[in-house]
Amino acid sequence: MINQEFFAALNDLVKEKGISRESFIETLQNALASAYKKQYDNGAEISVELDPDSGNIEFLASRRVVAEVEDRDKEISVEEAQQINPDYREGDVIARSFVPKDFGRIATQTAKQVILQKLHEAERDSTFSALSDKEGELMECTVRKLDDKNVYVELGDKKIEGVMLPQDQSPAERYTVGEKLKVFVKRVKNSGRNSQILVSRTSPGLVRKLFEEQVPELAQGIVEIKAISREPGHRTKIAIHSNDARVDAVGACVGNRGSRVNAVVEELGGEKIDIIFWSENPLEFIAKALSPASVLSVTQISEKGAVAVVPDDKLSLAIGRDGQNARLAARLTGWKIDVKSLSAAEKMNLKMTEDEEEPEEEGEEAPEETAPEEALEEAAESSEIAESAEPAPAEAAEEAGEGAEEGADGADGEEKDGE
Repeated sequence: MINQEFFAALNDLVKEKGISRESFIETLQNALASAYKKQYDNGAEISVELDPDSGNIEFLASRRVVAEVEDRDKEISVEEAQQINPDYREGDVIARSFVPKDFGRIATQTAKQVILQKLHEAERDSTFSALSDKEGELMECTVRKLDDKNVYVELGDKKIEGVMLPQDQSPAERYTVGEKLKVFVKRVKNSGRNSQILVSRTSPGLVRKLFEEQVPELAQGIVEIKAISREPGHRTKIAIHSNDARVDAVGACVGNRGSRVNAVVEELGGEKIDIIFWSENPLEFIAKALSPASVLSVTQISEKGAVAVVPDDKLSLAIGRDGQNARLAARLTGWKIDVKSLSAAEKMNLKMTEDEEEPEEEGEEAPEETAPEEALEEAAESSEIAESAEPAPAEAAEEAGEGAEEGADGADGEEKDGE
């Protein structure tokens, strides 16, 4: 029934699929035993032993030695067992070798189906194991199928299926079958038939990986992304830092005439991106995070709370439409930020902290002055950074109204990079 040619083919298959020989032999043994039981269904305990070196196959029927027999297919009395061998005692298991009669086409076909199923599962497990290294990475995919909620994509050369859940789909994007995308691999979950690869177009990690793909200085560790806050499809703020004083961090991320940042913006479907200098001083960092609005002062009022004062005509720009700019700044810095106009701050007698009033010593550059204005000007015509610096529309200012100062109070929660 099974000859040396079969085992030679089996060895080739094992090598080709990268599955262990022992695992495949075990699967084959179980498949043949299952096929026998399906054909004969006599209730006996059947097992199969294969010796690939000799090409032998042996069917074994096992019965347990008991004092009183209730199922003769599975049990044998002590007296009968001792007639076979006087040493048998109650509780022993007797395995008898036999050759199945007429174990032909049906059983062989059944065994083949089970083997193919196990082979498919083994291949899937092997693929998932390989893709587990891709968790937290950027991958290219093709949209394969859409349903009422989820988007199903094919990943990699082996076209493994990934799932984009509703919360991982950008509200500004509409996906079509056959469309090619770059996605962030959130999670690889291998649990048998329920195995899943979850991918995302909304994760801040997607922005990080897209910049790393465009900016060699990030991959080299010269420039570092310290934090990312994002409202997918609308706006992202990234805080960057240069570990080499000779390297212009903003210029590296913007690229020649905005080429690098524009490549990221294009992949994100036009999402605006603010590139901000990170600072060790949290109050200074808050002032930068409220870009594109200019900030007059930042005062700490609690352990993780601060008031930022801006010119009256920049209040709506600092808060942003529906509070978006202040909300993103709060998530980027991890602080609760209350934005006040200068006139409102004066009424409340808010004053700048000593650190903020203290001028820079002669000969030292203020951290704000390290920003490469030339790079931003060069990108003005083509970069989303320039767009983000435009004044807020008049209607946004009207929406802000007299109570706009409180617009950032609700900017809670921290959305750091890699979420």
